[in-house]
Amino acid sequence: MSSPLQRAVGDTKRALSASSSSSASLPFDDRDSNHTSEGNGDSLLADEDTDFEDSLNRNVKKRAAKRPPKTTPVAKHPKKGSRVVHRHSRKQSEPPANDLFNAVKAAKSDMQDSGDYPLIAPGPSWKKFQGSFCEFVRTLVCQCQYSLLYDGFPMDDLISLLTGLSDSQVRAFRHTSTLAAMKLMTSLVKVALQLSVHQDNNQRQYEAERNKGPGQRAPERLESLLEKRKELQEHQEEIEGMMNALFRGVFVHRYRDVLPEIRAICIEEIGCWMQSYSTSFLTDSYLKYIGWTLHDKHREVRLKCVKALKGLYGNRDLTTRLELFTSRFKDRMVSMVMDREYDVAVEAVRLLILILKNMEGVLTDADCESVYPVVYASHRGLASAAGEFLYWKLFYPECEIRMMGGREQRQSPGAQRTFFQLLLSFFVESELHDHAAYLVDSLWDCAGARLKDWEGLTSLLLEKDQNLGDVQESTLIEILVSSARQASEGHPPVGRVTGRKGLTSKERKTQADDRVKLTEHLIPLLPQLLAKFSADAEKVTPLLQLLSCFDLHIYCTGRLEKHLELFLQQLQEVVVKHAEPAVLEAGAHALYLLCNPEFTFFSRADFARSQLVDLLTDRFQQELEELLQSSFLDEDEVYNLAATLKRLSAFYNTHDLTRWELYEPCCQLLQKAVDTGEVPHQVILPALTLVYFSILWTLTHISKSDASQKQLSSLRDRMVAFCELCQSCLSDVDTEIQEQAFVLLSDLLLIFSPQMIVGGRDFLRPLVFFPEATLQSELASFLMDHVFIQPGDLGSGDSQEDHLQIERLHQRRRLLAGFCKLLLYGVLEMDAASDVFKHYNKFYNDYGDIIKETLTRARQIDRSHCSRILLLSLKQLYTELLQEHGPQGLNELPAFIEMRDLARRFALSFGPQQLQNRDLVVMLHKEGIQFSLSELPPAGSSNQPPNLAFLELLSEFSPRLFHQDKQLLLSYLEKCLQHVSQAPGHPWGPVTTYCHSLSPVENTAETSPQVLPSSKRRRVEGPAKPNREDVSSSQEESLQLNSIPPTPTLTSTAVKSRQPLWGLKEMEEEDGSELDFAQGQPVAGTERSRFLGPQYFQTPHNPSGPGLGNQLMRLSLMEEDEEEELEIQDESNEERQDTDMQASSYSSTSERGLDLLDSTELDIEITESLPLLGKSPHPYNSR
Repeated sequence: MSSPLQRAVGDTKRALSASSSSSASLPFDDRDSNHTSEGNGDSLLADEDTDFEDSLNRNVKKRAAKRPPKTTPVAKHPKKGSRVVHRHSRKQSEPPANDLFNAVKAAKSDMQDSGDYPLIAPGPSWKKFQGSFCEFVRTLVCQCQYSLLYDGFPMDDLISLLTGLSDSQVRAFRHTSTLAAMKLMTSLVKVALQLSVHQDNNQRQYEAERNKGPGQRAPERLESLLEKRKELQEHQEEIEGMMNALFRGVFVHRYRDVLPEIRAICIEEIGCWMQSYSTSFLTDSYLKYIGWTLHDKHREVRLKCVKALKGLYGNRDLTTRLELFTSRFKDRMVSMVMDREYDVAVEAVRLLILILKNMEGVLTDADCESVYPVVYASHRGLASAAGEFLYWKLFYPECEIRMMGGREQRQSPGAQRTFFQLLLSFFVESELHDHAAYLVDSLWDCAGARLKDWEGLTSLLLEKDQNLGDVQESTLIEILVSSARQASEGHPPVGRVTGRKGLTSKERKTQADDRVKLTEHLIPLLPQLLAKFSADAEKVTPLLQLLSCFDLHIYCTGRLEKHLELFLQQLQEVVVKHAEPAVLEAGAHALYLLCNPEFTFFSRADFARSQLVDLLTDRFQQELEELLQSSFLDEDEVYNLAATLKRLSAFYNTHDLTRWELYEPCCQLLQKAVDTGEVPHQVILPALTLVYFSILWTLTHISKSDASQKQLSSLRDRMVAFCELCQSCLSDVDTEIQEQAFVLLSDLLLIFSPQMIVGGRDFLRPLVFFPEATLQSELASFLMDHVFIQPGDLGSGDSQEDHLQIERLHQRRRLLAGFCKLLLYGVLEMDAASDVFKHYNKFYNDYGDIIKETLTRARQIDRSHCSRILLLSLKQLYTELLQEHGPQGLNELPAFIEMRDLARRFALSFGPQQLQNRDLVVMLHKEGIQFSLSELPPAGSSNQPPNLAFLELLSEFSPRLFHQDKQLLLSYLEKCLQHVSQAPGHPWGPVTTYCHSLSPVENTAETSPQVLPSSKRRRVEGPAKPNREDVSSSQEESLQLNSIPPTPTLTSTAVKSRQPLWGLKEMEEEDGSELDFAQGQPVAGTERSRFLGPQYFQTPHNPSGPGLGNQLMRLSLMEEDEEEELEIQDESNEERQDTDMQASSYSSTSERGLDLLDSTELDIEITESLPLLGKSPHPYNSR
């Protein structure tokens, strides 16, 4: 801990002990006079401390005026003379009265210098400080609740001290005192609750004693009970006075403090008061503070609000008092389901669940429909909470409440059937999503037992007289497969992350039991399901995927081999019947799972695989002979041949079909296609894939053992021949063939690159292949023709054309990624990257991430070469533009402006390492100058060189130069220009622009790598910095200047104005605010206009204020960012002028303190739309 902090704490402790010892036993009048005299002392009139001292003395006087004369109960009168002696001893040892204020002054000075205090101090010793501090306050009140709590002196002084400190400008004082005051209030609430219980007991005892007969009644007992009642009433009044002082003096002002931690403390504690002492605090005059703070812009405060409301709505006995609050703030609570912070949205949904359970009829159908789409959210916690809401709203009333009796009846088949029918109707009729797996995952935590009723699901699917439609059958099958996968694998579908690292031992045991139960039930029924739905590819695909959820050992241990035979027969029928890629992939994977040598039934599965491949190979040979012999094939013959090749290709991807020797016939087919062009493209595509898989399986066999030179030579010949075939297909007229050939060729070149000998496989060196220059140029040309093309504008995204366009974009991204991998792994010359880099800016939205990663990796490989490639990209673009438009007016064309943006983005990619990149940037400038003057105009001509405008592109790299390098480059440019004739008195514009970028005036904010910007120095050194809440609030304001008008922040006394807002504070402290609460406006319109008028907030512009500081911070962050958006730099000069003006005026607005008790002022836009999973198999989080 820092020494200023230690000194401040030590001084405060000593002063508090001295103050308490000097004022604990003084009479109330004496204590008031002492504080008054102290307040008039010269030592307390310092400018920096008058706010604290005035408020402290003012609170003491106010409490003294309101307190009735204290009468000590008879039982508690001290012995005669003891009070007088104690007072004389106190007067003799009384320390100076201003020790407390001196300690506060010293602590304030130290806190302002260090900015650190125990509640936020780092280190393990301070982690438990807050909890211990709160426990100290609770223990203090608990120990004093029968004695010192009602003496009037210690608690008054403590409350006055906390009230004054809570209004301090020093964040440490305000935060710590607010926490102490709120915890003190919570402890007092518990004491008041105990007093109310004691009063009830006393009243019952008094009534019981008074109702006794005259002979049994004890007058002394009645008198003691009456005295006890009077004492309890006095104590209750004193406690209520303390609570009222704390609430009005601390809470009313601090619940809207500029610091979110302070606001969160206030809201959390008022929620505790309402739950523990509902008779006094659960009223609309207190509830309004939670309702208004639901609009807070900070996550922690909104979260505390929702959690406080959960504690209230969770108690059915308290919901009757929440009707007015619910009607006023229900829309806000429903809208918080879409909060941008996931944890707040989750708690909001759970709050709505409590409202749904305990307040019938409050949530309308429209309110519920706003929650239903959240079951498809990408965040699993939020989706699970929405699933629970859906279950309690739609499924539970129909499936549970109507059932009477025990658990067995609630799990009856009728209830299960009703549950699945409701689930089907919700999924189909809502039309919110296309994949039921996300709905199953959302309902898994609350309805997992119902979803694991695989008996009910299969009985619905296998019923003969079922009334299910085609869509309902497909949905029910998907629900069956999703629940089986969820039970056996234990992880959510693609796109959702649980955030958990693993399963517990209990969860793993449950998962294993569910897997066995699922396997035993579905093994006999899976052949029946395949037989019934074998004609429908959409239904049979997920059924084949069920095999991955089985415990396949049960085929042996359960003696279920006959069902295995039936499954293999159905699998063969499905493969022969369908040619869709999804069905064939699922069938091949299912057969791969069964063909494991570890299983005892491996021989049966292998025999079935051999039979299937033999059948497909025979068909292929017959159909190939017909194609090679005849010059024409009808559509049926073409379809049959293409379908057979697709089936073989799908199985070749998973199974080793080398022994069937499919390479030679496929090469013959492809060679005929290249020579004659008579082979249909439906046949060429799977044939290319077959040859590709054949080469890879051969390489796999060779890599496992030492291969002979003959085998290596044979494989290389096959690979080279296939590369030549793919190169020929790149010029095919069919786009699908071109793209397929490019993908296979790029993957094959990458596999046979020099990387294949890494890891002790030097014996594969003969297989390393480098493409020729012609092949490299064809690959680059293909990229230009098929990837860097301008796509059409997307619509809403729901039409079929938009979906096709998105698929085409994904395909182009795959093509570009394959080409970039060839560059980075040394297969292609790195100079070919210029064809990619020059499109960086133009296609940034489509391929920006891929090109950026390629640029980063290329710089890691060779920084100098990468810089030359960037320059080469600019040269190529400039040359193309020059050939198209000529040298006249070149720098005014839109294409040239785009080139300048690209150069600026290239310059930003060098990053902040100015010293490390010094030689590279100087080299880039020199080569750029040489290029700009490489072609000179004819002798005697005054025209500028055609490449001279290239200097304007070089000027974008000038901010990356040191001052010394700029001088050298100016001299170098002047030397080069001596050989060029120029008309006198008419300097060329590009030269002027470039020289201006190299002049020292151009870059006055230039810093060396060892010197931080001014904003960074201010953050690192930290001398006399403003309060953190001021910085954070003004920073947030400045960050919003470009998007929306500034929104009033939650203000505090952080930057105090000497003009008091007493009128405003008096209005805030008025009771009877139920009408204001219902209208959401606690302050009248005339008063609001008086305080919120523009004349009230006008302050002189301070150039060194928070607006300028935050602008410098933003500029420094822009310099650090390697890939900052270009629009920021285009508007930086305008922002430099406008942002200071707006931020300064806005900071003055926050300094004056708005009336934020008005809910209309708190109704700021907090929650944006939550990213939901659209109708796509893979949800994306678009945060």
